[in-house]
Amino acid sequence: MATFNGCLYIQEQLVSILQQLSEKDEVVIVDDHSNDNTVEIVQKLKDKRIRTIENQSNVGPIRSFQRAIENSRGDYIFFADQDDIWLDGKIDKVMKSFKEGADLVVHDSKVTDANLKVISNSWNNYNQNKFRKSYIWTIIKNPFTGADMAITRNILRVIMPFPKKIPMHDWWIGCVCQKMHLKICILRDPLILYRRHGNNVTGKAHQPWQMIKNRLNLVAKVWRR
Repeated sequence: MATFNGCLYIQEQLVSILQQLSEKDEVVIVDDHSNDNTVEIVQKLKDKRIRTIENQSNVGPIRSFQRAIENSRGDYIFFADQDDIWLDGKIDKVMKSFKEGADLVVHDSKVTDANLKVISNSWNNYNQNKFRKSYIWTIIKNPFTGADMAITRNILRVIMPFPKKIPMHDWWIGCVCQKMHLKICILRDPLILYRRHGNNVTGKAHQPWQMIKNRLNLVAKVWRR
């Protein structure tokens, strides 16, 4: 998890995650130099499974997620945003797919407002996400959402480190897994409450020139893999 000024929702999200974990699991949090009390709230939970790493300056979500992955120790890595809620059974359903041979698991989520009122029962329908085999389609429109993704440690050799100037880590991971023909499992179950509150890092509109530049950068980086 990468956090930045997440004091409003971080505790609720962590509680929803921790109650599904075993004593052998861990939550790796990289705080991106928050100027609120996010880190203090995390520390007050006093859960030995949480490891908090603080950036000395703000480096953005891509580098923060990379640092979290680099500091993880488990065989399976689940991505999490600071402001969502994990629904009961998420880990069990994703792990079933891993045991069946998946390298990357993507699930759906319920879209909510800031107060967790459901806006849509499917983020993939709401965002018109379409998963196809070719990474070219993914470069055109990214259907991969980090908060809905989990990977095996085995694929770190092909996705890490994240290249500079990619638009977002989830987009990069999805494209590389498709290009390398890794096994991707798409679950239709909504396994989190995906909170949209106006200050989300993801889902923000970009200028047309920036969208074109993002895609050209992504094509160049994926092609070299």
